[in-house]
Amino acid sequence: MLQQVLDAAPRFFGYYNLLFLLQALAATFLLSLVGCLLGFGFGFLLAVTRRTAGWRLAPLRGLVIAYTESFRRIPFLVTLMLVFFAFQAGKVETSMFTVALCSVCLIATAFIAEIVRSGLESVHHNQWDAATAMNFSYLQTLRYVVVPQAWKVMLPPAFSFFVLFIKDTALASQIGVVELTFAGKVLANKGFPAVLTFGTILILYFLLSWPLARFGRWMEVKLAPARAR
Repeated sequence: MLQQVLDAAPRFFGYYNLLFLLQALAATFLLSLVGCLLGFGFGFLLAVTRRTAGWRLAPLRGLVIAYTESFRRIPFLVTLMLVFFAFQAGKVETSMFTVALCSVCLIATAFIAEIVRSGLESVHHNQWDAATAMNFSYLQTLRYVVVPQAWKVMLPPAFSFFVLFIKDTALASQIGVVELTFAGKVLANKGFPAVLTFGTILILYFLLSWPLARFGRWMEVKLAPARAR
């Protein structure tokens, strides 16, 4: 097996194969990054809505809770297939990357909404009461009092979720998105040894995730003293 890998390595690491792998690596990163950024924006809105008070917004809060609890429990592959068939049923012509991006956004929104909600609730209720006593509106309370304190609690787990979700995007290969796992299948089908092909894919996933994980750890340590104070 080792001799087979050594013989295939010069052809495997040719210019066009390396270019193909780098494009797949970029697609994996963009799928996670853009999906989680959009998910953070939508998740923040859901968390803010869930923290509202009053009976008039009760139905909206119910919908937010239903959405968050549902998509946090549906596997990514199931969500991916649901979105894929929804586009097919609606006869919407779009790329498979867009389908996968919508799926990532749906899942990320649900998870990040919970992260943001926890961050908002980490701010002591006395801070909320003080803002109310100063006649701040709900949005003013968030902007000037709560969010400046809560973002340091939100950011580390949100970043960790982003790093972990990079691995889940491998499932996008099931609908033909050209990301790292799909690239590995293509190269394996060309006759390259599976050990060489998926060993390279493993290394690329590691090279993508490890620096981000280290940065997330540094961020968590950096923000910890501020949270303790």
